[in-house]
Amino acid sequence: MAAGQVGQAGFRDGRRDFDFLNGVWTVHHRRLRRRLAGDTDWETFEGTCAALPILGDVGNLDDNLLHLPDGSYRAITIRVFDPASQLWSIWWLDARRIAMDAPVHGRFDGGIGTFFGEDVLAGQPIRVRFTWSDITRQSARWAQAFSADGGASWETNWEMEFRRAR
Repeated sequence: MAAGQVGQAGFRDGRRDFDFLNGVWTVHHRRLRRRLAGDTDWETFEGTCAALPILGDVGNLDDNLLHLPDGSYRAITIRVFDPASQLWSIWWLDARRIAMDAPVHGRFDGGIGTFFGEDVLAGQPIRVRFTWSDITRQSARWAQAFSADGGASWETNWEMEFRRAR
């Protein structure tokens, strides 16, 4: 069975789910200035993303340059697929504080990737959700949401629109 195909028992190997991201992208960012604070003030900025496969195609890595209004910085995303659990694990490493965020875990279903994790914001535990959607060869959409109530309600606080540069 080829990767990404559905087998006789409904088994779907998702190790190629992030192949769409390989390459170079321009990225339009939109994020809330303050998270889980009732804020409705969004800031927008531009960036780039260059992604490549790693670990024999069971992972990928992307290098990001983000041009925030108060200065630019770099970050990387590391994604690794576990064939046994059929789950992706995703980590974000931000050069401004040289720390790896807690991972999110999930998979793609029906063309939408949904990933959940646990983290801390301002000393309080939160749930984190990443979603990948609207994926084509030339574009994709990513969104991040936080929940302070165990996932009963969500606040989307960061959105990225990807456009393929090459």
